[in-house]
Amino acid sequence: MQGFGGVLAVAQRELVERKHWLTREQFVELLSVAQVLPGPNIVNLSMMLGDRWFGVRGAMSALAGMLLMPLGVVLVLATLYGRYEHHPAVSGALRGMGVAAAGLVFATALKLLPTLRTNPLGLGSSLGLAIATTLAVTLLQWPLLWVIAGLGSGAIALAWRRLP
Repeated sequence: MQGFGGVLAVAQRELVERKHWLTREQFVELLSVAQVLPGPNIVNLSMMLGDRWFGVRGAMSALAGMLLMPLGVVLVLATLYGRYEHHPAVSGALRGMGVAAAGLVFATALKLLPTLRTNPLGLGSSLGLAIATTLAVTLLQWPLLWVIAGLGSGAIALAWRRLP
C-alpha cells in the first residue's frame, strides 16, 4: 500500500464500522480503484467519496482536507527532525511509528479478509497471491515493480477467466 497506511486503517474504521457510510465490499472496491490511480491511496479514496456525495466541489474539498493540514504538520516535523535527528529518542520514535503503522495496515487487512469470499479469485487464490507477493518482496527481495508486473498480471488473467 502506498503511504498513509495508518490513516487508511482509521478511514476503514470510520467509513465502514462507525459511520456505516460504506459496506466492507464497497470500501474494498473503492480502495482497489484508489490503488490503481497515481498518488496516495487515502487521498484518492477521499476524493472519490467527496465526488460521490458532492460532485467536483466535494472532491476538491476532500483533496484540500487531506493535504493542507498534513502539509503543515510535515513541514513542522521536518524542521524539528533536521534539528534533532541525531537524538536517540527521535530515531526510536520513528522506528516505533513504523511498527505501529505496519500493525494498523495488518489489522485493516484482517478486517477486510472476509470480503475475499465474494472476490472472483476466491479466498484461496487471493491469499496465495498475497503470500507469494510477500515472500517475493521480503525473503527473495525481488524488485516490487517486477513482482507486481508478474503476479499482478497473473492475478488479472485469472480473475478475467473466472468472471462470468
